[in-house]
Amino acid sequence: MGAWELLLVGVVLVLGLCGVLVPGVPGSWLVWAAVLWWALQDPQPVAWGVLVGATGVLLLSLVVRWALPPRRLRASGATPRMAVYAGAGAFLGFLLIPVVGALPGFMAGIYLHERLRLGRHGEAMAALRTTMRSGGSSVLAELFACLLIAGAWLGAVVWG
Repeated sequence: MGAWELLLVGVVLVLGLCGVLVPGVPGSWLVWAAVLWWALQDPQPVAWGVLVGATGVLLLSLVVRWALPPRRLRASGATPRMAVYAGAGAFLGFLLIPVVGALPGFMAGIYLHERLRLGRHGEAMAALRTTMRSGGSSVLAELFACLLIAGAWLGAVVWG
């Protein structure tokens, strides 16, 4: 697979990661479709391994999301700006503390948004708890799964 095609797969992966944070956009399926496209164009064992792993991770995240409360983020006061803060926090956390850093990074992004908006620590913590109970945990599960898949793809492209 050429460099331009790999770049295009990477762009679709990034769009899928952003799509996780936007209601109504099938972000996780865009991530899976990008990995499928890459595996079909570059039929190496590592590509098929990443595709099988991506499928398993997405199915597991789907089961986890079914077990969590339904998404009612709008009712909790979540805004698109909060999604940007949460997504940026998860991405930075994923890079700074590989893999597991996405979890505290996501919550730190929401906390930072609420702290800037509300001004007090206690109110920001209460808003963070409300957001996570209102569906933030479901978004986090989907985003974490997609970050794992994107990381596996990037690792396979760079070192595979």
